[in-house]
Amino acid sequence: MSGRLHWAGLGEHTFVAGTWLLYGVYRLLGRWPFRCCLYPVVLAYWLAVPLARRASREYLQRLQASTGALGRAPTRMDSLRHFLLFAETLLDKMLAVGGRYPRERVRFGGDGEQSLKAAIEAGRGGIIATAHVGCLELMQMAADWREGLRVTALVHTAHAQRFNRILSRLNPGLGLRLVQVTAFDAGMASELARRVAEGEFLAIAADRVPVRGDRTARAGFLGQPADFPAGPWLVATVLGCPVWGLACLHEGDGYHARVELLAERVRLPRDDRQQALDACAARFADWLGECLKRSPLDWFNFFPFWDSAAHGRNR
Repeated sequence: MSGRLHWAGLGEHTFVAGTWLLYGVYRLLGRWPFRCCLYPVVLAYWLAVPLARRASREYLQRLQASTGALGRAPTRMDSLRHFLLFAETLLDKMLAVGGRYPRERVRFGGDGEQSLKAAIEAGRGGIIATAHVGCLELMQMAADWREGLRVTALVHTAHAQRFNRILSRLNPGLGLRLVQVTAFDAGMASELARRVAEGEFLAIAADRVPVRGDRTARAGFLGQPADFPAGPWLVATVLGCPVWGLACLHEGDGYHARVELLAERVRLPRDDRQQALDACAARFADWLGECLKRSPLDWFNFFPFWDSAAHGRNR
């Protein structure tokens, strides 16, 4: 991958000090003063980072071409609105983690809600395949509202401990924790199996290929082939547990947490594991595309997602 671009090398540009400052503005003065402080920052960033701006436009163009969700060709203003919604969502993330987001503005539903409830009641865990859409931190609120739901997010970055400290500062009783996974070895497999056996749910991002060039799967997404991580499906195979998709999307003045059962159990035949992995990725990509058709600006991957050469592949 020499000279190639990977999403992990772009950074998230979510500076902790600035985030705390804006959060303080909201706590003291409310949402509109928060927006007055936020919007100039977002506009400056949108103007200064052409790579992220082009990635936003590419996504919006592909979404419109494949689903017609926008109802017209996307404009530069649509891209700016895309960034503004992401910035607003950062505040909601902190409110959700701190237990301060209004409960009445969150609706849970989807075809997989009943199966997830049944698993919780039976004390069975599983995998929640997530994506960088909407406000996934609302899972923490779900954990507070629904007794028995315990979620651990698996991350590839080295910042899990820092994020855990931030989460703990916002809410010491938080039911959501981050665990850094640098290698899926026997020790990690045993630890994750223990968690699932005890009724815990493992949240894994299924829309960004791994940092270290681990195995990937390929599927059509918004009308174009794209690479997806194989990790969630490999982990599910080892643990023998179900996989649900979860996306917390903007809806009205709040969010709709959509849940869908993607697989009761993932089986990868020895003779064609790659084909089976690609099929799993296709199932996830189709579900994600339907989610984005409902809420077009909720996709927060500001890098060249469809550039396979930039990602590198290990199939």
